[in-house]
Amino acid sequence: MLQWVRSILYIIQVTIAMPIIGLAFAPWAMFSKTGAYTACKTYAAWCMWSARWMIGLRCEVRGKVPDGEVLVAAKHQSFLDIMIIFHALPRAKFIMKKEILWTPVIGQYTKRMQMIAVDRGKRGKAIQKMMDDVHAGRIEPGQIVIYSQGTRVAPGVSAPYKVGTAVLYGQLGQPCIPVATNAGYFWPRRGLYRRPGLAVVEFLDPIEPGLSKDAFMADLEQKVETTSNALLKEGGWQPNA
Repeated sequence: MLQWVRSILYIIQVTIAMPIIGLAFAPWAMFSKTGAYTACKTYAAWCMWSARWMIGLRCEVRGKVPDGEVLVAAKHQSFLDIMIIFHALPRAKFIMKKEILWTPVIGQYTKRMQMIAVDRGKRGKAIQKMMDDVHAGRIEPGQIVIYSQGTRVAPGVSAPYKVGTAVLYGQLGQPCIPVATNAGYFWPRRGLYRRPGLAVVEFLDPIEPGLSKDAFMADLEQKVETTSNALLKEGGWQPNA
């Protein structure tokens, strides 16, 4: 019962903190992408720091965090893994659903940081537009982050890896950094309960350019799923838990 109370109080305070931090940084963010990034990294840091003492949830980044132009193909289980990845990367450019652009506070900041909004009903055209923007220089260099399964997937649930990641890998000609996580066990997709423990995001060895689509997708899925499952077991997750 005490952990439920802590969880609810935590959710309330991070919800309130978002507009406060967003408004505090707004004058700087309006004229500077650096200001926008700083604001969002500050919010992510606050969420992770306050989770440690409010709900007993620690966050850890493992592996070599890339700082150059790479494709980051991540496992997505929770809002928490977004914050950890964003805080860790120098210049993350998330591929996200278009509807987020209209979200108060978050939407304005994602536009300012030139995140890549995708119309889910027109994914092929959206990816091509993104590639056109990158090659035309309208999007500054950074780490392009894609969630290869296209949505949050709860621990123990199987979902296919979508071909869009392979398309980007082939067209960009950059290394792809697989990313595994166990964040969904501690911060589930639905519900208010937040479990104490150690949430990990792990950057894995790069997949170098040049693989065929099928070989790349098989390698990516094997690396991400194997490591994510190991992290889940390390964190105490059990099937049907």
